[in-house]
Amino acid sequence: MTPDEIKQLIRTVPDFPKPGIQFRDITTLIGHGPGLAATVEHLSQRAADTGAEAVAGMEARGFIFGAAVSVRLGLPFIPVRKPGKLPIETIGVDYALEYGTDRLEMDPAAVSDGQRVVIVDDLIATGGTAEAAVKLIRSAGALVEDALFVIDLPDLGGSELLRGSKVNVSSLLEFAGD
Repeated sequence: MTPDEIKQLIRTVPDFPKPGIQFRDITTLIGHGPGLAATVEHLSQRAADTGAEAVAGMEARGFIFGAAVSVRLGLPFIPVRKPGKLPIETIGVDYALEYGTDRLEMDPAAVSDGQRVVIVDDLIATGGTAEAAVKLIRSAGALVEDALFVIDLPDLGGSELLRGSKVNVSSLLEFAGD
């Protein structure tokens, strides 16, 4: 399937979670076997082109695509978790949300110094979570120069935020607006 065909599998839900927002729902994509397989294949080709030695994904939807890409490429998967989910000592980073803050954590032993890690997630909007993941993985000693997304909402500025952190950003699909 082409990216244009994959795009047709994304459901748009108007006025969610609040009026004026066009929510891009991937459940219709992941519920379509050929579409999901094609998406993973496209992401895997791009990840391979980065020279990645591991794939990281942020909880929870990044686990879907990131783990699938890591399996496809035979690379380790690094889960970037919400706080309090790991039963070991973790490292973490706090980051700002529209209203408040959140935190990401990971096992510092999940990466090695200088290891090339590519981030894979479903969507980039404002980029706060992705930027926090980059900072966290880099603080563990890995090299993060690339991030791959199924969907980019370019009007929200997340891709530009990551590029400002010296991360190459690639997405399969773009949707104008929010």
